[in-house]
Amino acid sequence: MSHSLTTRRGRPVVLGVAVAAMLAFTGACANSKDNGLPGGGSGATGDGAKAYDSIITGSPVADAGAIPAGSWADKIKQRGYLRVGGTDAGPLFSIKDPVTGRLTGFDAGLSQMLAHYITGGKDIPKLTKLTITTVDTREKLIQNNSVDAVFATYTITPERAKKVAFAGPYYESGDAIMVKKGNTAISQVSDLNGKTVATESNSTAALSLKKFAPKAKVLLFTEDAQCVAAVQQGRADAYVLDQGILISDASTNKAVSVVGQPFTKEPYGIGVPHDDAAAKKFVDDWLTKIYADGSWAKLWKATIGTIVSGDAPKPPAIGSAEGS
Repeated sequence: MSHSLTTRRGRPVVLGVAVAAMLAFTGACANSKDNGLPGGGSGATGDGAKAYDSIITGSPVADAGAIPAGSWADKIKQRGYLRVGGTDAGPLFSIKDPVTGRLTGFDAGLSQMLAHYITGGKDIPKLTKLTITTVDTREKLIQNNSVDAVFATYTITPERAKKVAFAGPYYESGDAIMVKKGNTAISQVSDLNGKTVATESNSTAALSLKKFAPKAKVLLFTEDAQCVAAVQQGRADAYVLDQGILISDASTNKAVSVVGQPFTKEPYGIGVPHDDAAAKKFVDDWLTKIYADGSWAKLWKATIGTIVSGDAPKPPAIGSAEGS
């Protein structure tokens, strides 16, 4: 499925799946935090908050028989909330409202939807408890049982799959390029050769750069914000990471822009314990339900869809990235 979009310069473009479509919208959601929708910089307000909540509470609730006593899901149900590994600083995916303290976004909404499915709860802020993760801590938090699941634009890879199990994928992104606004020297991955390029340590983008731009000088940082700052300050010519994250950054930062087409495919998965096959199956079954009843599409429209025109894309097939 494709989306017809218009850039700020008025040129129409036709792009593929969801994240590819977001490319044309560098900074295009500058008004999203004013429209009451939950995808913008400051979260949901007013009618937008009510609409967002109704998507979560209107999604499926598990039958009692789907949650056996003592299972991964039963422990969450008995506790009353889902312990989530993720972020509170990612516009469109998981952003914390500085006034209300509420989390909204595509990843945040999915975690709340899963918690609602398990517990039946309808008080959105109480459905989840967030632990902030980085690319270096996600597996450890799952392995030591500090979190039940990780929702963090978490790309499925064979190496990571040795340490944690991945439900999904629930979304598809791809490595893309961010530059300082006005930089016309870089428009595709081959342009990165000979340039200084920032990315996150232990990210899949670091490996992609070795393959697609072997002559680039790579600067590694532990956090997304550090990479963006390096581009803004001129310490890096570009920043390469999942396009979903870059477009999220650019949506609230007019000093940078996202250029070119994604040059890899990055399936996002939900990280769960590797030693509990029932946990992965349970989450996969839940994803199948929210795909089928339209809850996934409604959440996409209320978050990512606030800057991407057209209908929600078709969700990726469950299990399609297991060999990634």
